Amino acid sequence: MNRTRLTQTFIAVMVLAATASTVYAGLASHTLHTSYALALMALAAATSRMKIKLPGIDGNMSVNLPFLLMAVVNLSALEAVVIASISTLVQCWPKLDAKFKPDQMLFNVSMMAFATSMANLIWNAGWLGRAAWASEPLMLASATAAFFLGQTAPVAGIIKVAEGAAMRRIWLGIVQLSFPYYILSAGMTSMVNLVSHHFGWQAALVIFPVMYGVHCSYRLYFREAADAPRTASLAKTASAGA
Repeated sequence: MNRTRLTQTFIAVMVLAATASTVYAGLASHTLHTSYALALMALAAATSRMKIKLPGIDGNMSVNLPFLLMAVVNLSALEAVVIASISTLVQCWPKLDAKFKPDQMLFNVSMMAFATSMANLIWNAGWLGRAAWASEPLMLASATAAFFLGQTAPVAGIIKVAEGAAMRRIWLGIVQLSFPYYILSAGMTSMVNLVSHHFGWQAALVIFPVMYGVHCSYRLYFREAADAPRTASLAKTASAGA
């Protein structure tokens, strides 16, 4: 089986996994929160366009994760999946001069729907909530871990299938680049949930400028990391010429 066929099969499996997990999570959905859902959808969509190109990987990362986690822990599974899917569509929508890639779009939306539904299932797991060690911070950490694995493992898998690279090396590279961002997002989600008990869902608006700052910091860091080898090469060449 060639790599194109393997990639298409992997995407099909991802779509099935996303559909099954969303339906299963949706069966346990609680009351809808329309105003909060619309606000988080707008914030997640806006920050999804704040993209950062990950070095060494054919992909990018947006800074909308705190809003997706807020949707997971405060809204129904269906609302959270819809928000994640729409923000992913906005993130992946090509520029006017770029080519539209439907397979890539389908994979990304399915992967985000799968990760979101799994995180929601963990957050709302009754058996986990009744555990003696369970607390809201630990439940949030567990949901974030499910979201993290639900995103990073399929991405590493599709790169492995498409390019034949070692999946473990790819996954560890993604972890190294994105793990601090997940920790930051979980911490911010926890703080906003605490504040929202007093100020309502409007507290989520405070996160927007913070995530813009995170976006600028990541871009600067990755740009400097990319420029460092080129600068060293030029310096070496100049030294050799001297």
